[in-house]
Amino acid sequence: MLSSPDLSFSRTLPIVVFNQLGELLEQMAQTVESATLVLTEAVLARICIPVEWQRRRFTLVVSEQFSALLLGTFEEGQGSRGAGEQGSRGAGNSLSTQNSALSTHSALNARLTFNLEAIASFLHELRDLFECDSYTHQNLERYRQIIGPNDATLQSKFSLLLLEYLLTQPNQEIIAPPSPTAPAVYICQPVEDALKKQISQERLLNQVTTQIRKSLDLPVIMATAITQVREFLELDRLVIYKFQGSKVKTQQYQSSTDEDNGKRSTSISVNNQSLLEDYQQHRGYIVYEARATDAITCVLNYTEKNCFMRTSQCWEKYRQGFTLAVDDVEKTYALEECLLNFLRESQVRAKLAAPIILEDKLWGLLIAHQCNEPRQWIDSEKNLLIAIAEQLAIAIYQAELMQTLTQEKQTLEQRVIERTIGLRDALLAAEAANRLRSEFLATISHELLTPLTYVIGMSSTLLRWPLGELSQRQRDYLQTIHDSGEHLLEMINDILDLSQIEAGKAALNISEFSLVNVAENAVESLRKKATSEQINLNLDLQIDPRRDRFTADAERVAQILSNLLTNAIKFTPESGNVTLRLWVEDDTAIFQVEDTGIGIREEQLPLLFEKFQQLDTPYRRRYEGTGLGLALTKQLVELHRGRIEVESTISIGSIFTVWIPTQAMRVLS
Repeated sequence: MLSSPDLSFSRTLPIVVFNQLGELLEQMAQTVESATLVLTEAVLARICIPVEWQRRRFTLVVSEQFSALLLGTFEEGQGSRGAGEQGSRGAGNSLSTQNSALSTHSALNARLTFNLEAIASFLHELRDLFECDSYTHQNLERYRQIIGPNDATLQSKFSLLLLEYLLTQPNQEIIAPPSPTAPAVYICQPVEDALKKQISQERLLNQVTTQIRKSLDLPVIMATAITQVREFLELDRLVIYKFQGSKVKTQQYQSSTDEDNGKRSTSISVNNQSLLEDYQQHRGYIVYEARATDAITCVLNYTEKNCFMRTSQCWEKYRQGFTLAVDDVEKTYALEECLLNFLRESQVRAKLAAPIILEDKLWGLLIAHQCNEPRQWIDSEKNLLIAIAEQLAIAIYQAELMQTLTQEKQTLEQRVIERTIGLRDALLAAEAANRLRSEFLATISHELLTPLTYVIGMSSTLLRWPLGELSQRQRDYLQTIHDSGEHLLEMINDILDLSQIEAGKAALNISEFSLVNVAENAVESLRKKATSEQINLNLDLQIDPRRDRFTADAERVAQILSNLLTNAIKFTPESGNVTLRLWVEDDTAIFQVEDTGIGIREEQLPLLFEKFQQLDTPYRRRYEGTGLGLALTKQLVELHRGRIEVESTISIGSIFTVWIPTQAMRVLS
């Protein structure tokens, strides 16, 4: 058999024979004294590999004393590395018995070689499948460097093992066709069992989907789902591993059931929120766990800190939708000592991991564990785990969306509260500033009244002085002083009135009076002024003498009429007309002042009753003023609970209308 110059042979072998040769090589490796590497295709389970490698099976033995390579390729249309039903060696059972029924159906183009160059070349190809900075890549390169010629004694020993195996194999029995008289065998039983299992899986998936549609809390959905899936697949442990960047909070959830008479107990745990503080330092941790028994090691909250590399394709492959199926970690991680020790400590012998992908981002993994013995994962189990992971991703998305909406709502509410407080503080500050200003103006105005009274009184006395004659220039000077004092006194009185009203200190002196007398007095007091300006001042009384008596503050009403008439005369050109109308409707006295003045632009009307505002008109510089007349008038009208309106047209004139309701016979503040 080993007479070939390159110590190799090639032929087509049944899968069962191929597996038996691999077992012989593994037995041979145990007899080598030096460090020996034994690898099978199981080492490729955790990475994404090219299509040609998916159809390969191999057993590789490398040491300084003995090296061998058994390489097989499935024929086209037959099983591949992922087809566990076609002779996978991950289950750890005697494959000679397990796959005897498949020997007539599966075959490989097999090659057994001891050629050092062929083995080194295969190691080089195998090494390049892994990242250059991974332990597997480095270890494969190291073993490639130590390959040496096989020791003759060990080579002979393998030949004896092979010969012993061949001599002890029983003759293959020829299976006769079924006899017509033989009892019938129910050949559809496997199909029926498969259908029943598929229906059970769909029922389980529907239960998880229903929970998500009911919008239950995420911890409840997670804990319930992993419990049901673990029980259905008869797993030792099922966990959810969360990666960095997830926003969904987890909550504590503990449930443990112990049954007597040796029955299985189930425990479910979810991590405590306090562990989130340590989350930024590490890549992630296990947040949900369901165990078959309490004897199984608890890995909840455990984080691997040393073996996983941030840039490793270990994570990138999951982002691409890769599902990891490891039948035996001892074979798959033979070259990853750190990871293998981590899995041993965590009591993991076989695992199946499906990614939980949320909006094209890797949120975490749903990982099934077999703790004490290898397990051959079949396609139906993989499909179920993938489907559950997809449903969990939907639940997480809903929870994150709800959490985001809740946070935005809370943020908005907080902003509204802060803005309301800010506006309230600003309003209080403005009111305080306005009150202080009004009090300041009232104080200053009051202090100005005394010296101003002296100025007006003395100038008036000098104008009437009986002793000696005043020159015309002296008389003009005194008249100017007197008129300026009167004008200043009028403005100070307006400021005092306005400040008292704004400070809430103004009061109405309610009494009964004649509306006609108030209107006539207001017109007569301004008759001289109107005549000097060559303006016709008219009074139009449209009032029933029986309704002449009215209850209000007569002095304030007279002040309102005086301000309106003065303003009308001020802005009416020569030969113009100013008319005061008066009538009563129900219990309301209506005063209307109409002029043929210059009018007011529509865009300036909102500023008309503002304090210290003078509209930009050709007459602005002709008459001095503080801009308080109309503002004070509006305040006095509103103090009577009345209203004032204005209608105006440029170059035609303006109409001011005031409504003042009758007042109760009491003092109003």
